[in-house]
Amino acid sequence: MEIAFLSGKGGTGKSSICSAFISLAKNVIAVDCDVDAANLYLIFPPENTIETSYISGKNAIIHQDKCIECGLCKELCQFDAINIIEGKFEIDPVSCDGCALCFRQCPSEAIEMIDSDNSKLFFGDFRNGSIIYGRLSPGEENSGKFINVVRTLAKEKSKELGIENIIIDGPPGIGCPFMSTITGVDKVIIVTEPSMSGLFDLKRTIDVAKSIMQEIYVIINKYDLNLEVTNQIKEYCLEMNIKIVACLPFDKEIVDAMINSKTIIEYNYDSDISKRIKEAYQIVFKS
Repeated sequence: MEIAFLSGKGGTGKSSICSAFISLAKNVIAVDCDVDAANLYLIFPPENTIETSYISGKNAIIHQDKCIECGLCKELCQFDAINIIEGKFEIDPVSCDGCALCFRQCPSEAIEMIDSDNSKLFFGDFRNGSIIYGRLSPGEENSGKFINVVRTLAKEKSKELGIENIIIDGPPGIGCPFMSTITGVDKVIIVTEPSMSGLFDLKRTIDVAKSIMQEIYVIINKYDLNLEVTNQIKEYCLEMNIKIVACLPFDKEIVDAMINSKTIIEYNYDSDISKRIKEAYQIVFKS
């Protein structure tokens, strides 16, 4: 079974709750699809890590021995990626968009397009199974494509290792990374919070998710911080026929658990919030 945790916005507590589910699953493949800001490995530091490069695109470089310093590349560049440093034209790889206009127009053929291989894909073992995550290099694009690579590896390892359950910590928002994460999964759990922005983004997330799949669940985190908005979320989910599997109160122990590099399940198995998460886990995995 492949389950993805999603949220319409950041800061809802999605990763904390996802990691708690991973703790309960025991033998599991944990996948962090937030390749722009992966953090699941901080809670589940892997051992025997395998690291490979991911080619996210191409960047331009200037061969100084061929450059005639005409300045045409700097004039054409729409991303201000080309600067004059100590009298020589240099391309900033972070600013370069890989459009290749300078490469095509350079009169001396001094510019070459090379693979951008600074992004990394990681696989390793951790205390509950195996973990896979990607780290997209700053300024690089194709995060949606990278997520597809991460998920493909997860499925391959699932078959190879005989591990049935895959739990995905998805990216926030509803853009391309969201679509790459949600496509083809069995179930989705949307984590929201009782704020107006949380409610608004929940509606957008459900709207997009419903166009792809039917098995959608909601967890309201920190529900007791704003009971009025919590009730609005409940009413909306009822209207959309979406099941709320847990209402979790604000609990500082979750923060304490994170500080100690543990999930709330590992930190305090018998706490009220752990019991609520365990009940939600049973509902999702047995439905």
